[in-house]
Amino acid sequence: MNYNKKTVRDIDVSGKKVLLRCDFNVPQDKETGEITSDKRIVAALPTIRYLLEHNAAVIACSHLGKPKNGPDPKLSLAPVAKRLSELLGQEVIFAADVVGEDARAKAAALQPGQILLLENTRFEKGETKNDPALAKALASMAEVYVSDAFGAVHRAHASTAGVADYLPAVSGFLIQKELEFLGGAIASPKRPLVAILGGSKVSSKIGVINNLLEIADTIIIGGGMAYTFSAAQGGKVGNSLLEADWMDYSRDMIEKARAKGVKLLLPVDTVCADAFAPDARSQVVKAGEIPDGWEGLDIGPETVKLYCDAVADAGTVIWNGPMGVFEFPAFAKGTEAVAEALSKTSAITIIGGGDSAAAVEQLGYADKMTHISTGGGASLEFLEGKELPGVACLLDA
Repeated sequence: MNYNKKTVRDIDVSGKKVLLRCDFNVPQDKETGEITSDKRIVAALPTIRYLLEHNAAVIACSHLGKPKNGPDPKLSLAPVAKRLSELLGQEVIFAADVVGEDARAKAAALQPGQILLLENTRFEKGETKNDPALAKALASMAEVYVSDAFGAVHRAHASTAGVADYLPAVSGFLIQKELEFLGGAIASPKRPLVAILGGSKVSSKIGVINNLLEIADTIIIGGGMAYTFSAAQGGKVGNSLLEADWMDYSRDMIEKARAKGVKLLLPVDTVCADAFAPDARSQVVKAGEIPDGWEGLDIGPETVKLYCDAVADAGTVIWNGPMGVFEFPAFAKGTEAVAEALSKTSAITIIGGGDSAAAVEQLGYADKMTHISTGGGASLEFLEGKELPGVACLLDA
């Protein structure tokens, strides 16, 4: 996939109506509906401000949650319009629908320097089906399409890809940054390239491991999926998370890495517990020697040292997935140590969204990382080398 795409800077937006796809899928309090983190709204501000300052009339749109049967008041974007208005210091006009009468009338009346937010795109059944009629209706309100919702570009929906069939499409600053760092790490990384992969399941990271075996110098495995690799080599894993169906695959990956000269680092010791609980009794054992009735919940101190040494002289590090059960403080030490090691390296450090991003932010290392991805699923598919529909549809630079 070509990662070199045109951005808002490459086109003249003055006096034009711009359909801007944002990622306003914000977390909300289940009881009050109050936004609990406005990080995604804040992330969209540079692109929005650029468009408004360059005399564009901005028609913003986004999804929020997963409405099951059309409009759901609990998933309305009205609270987002209110917060965006506060952050921008100007009124954000809100449409009560997506392509209905209210949206069309407000879009038609919109003046340069003004911003309109449409209601939740997923209130339209055609959104997730990439219905051409919906895409065409959205596009008919504008003259240019700007995509800035990296968290949604792995989905071919009407508002993320379909509209580009009807309008010239470019990226906003958020997507530009993702393409620059994630794209750069895949296409021409500063070497050595070290990939740290954690999380619970091997099955969810197959495509990523396969693709990284072609480009990485070192791959580090942690988290629950390490126990499948351990069992595949004859190790005892007790009650640890195990995907028995993926043991053959794990063996194949170990062989493939050996054949390609890629260092595949697996845990040499493990912190195991007698229960999956924050206050469980724990002990450190050698990898593959977890007693019956116990389960591995974190990498051990020897593994921490091995992994931290591996990133110390890296040129580029990509990290996706925690090293243990990060939610339990007693079993977060491996994840914390890796985050700290990345904060001290001079390498280009790219955090692939999700739990890894939450970890570096929680630990106060966010400002020490080169780039923290805004899209969990999208960054994962990016690392798999898949074509992302919401990026592929943008004009090449």
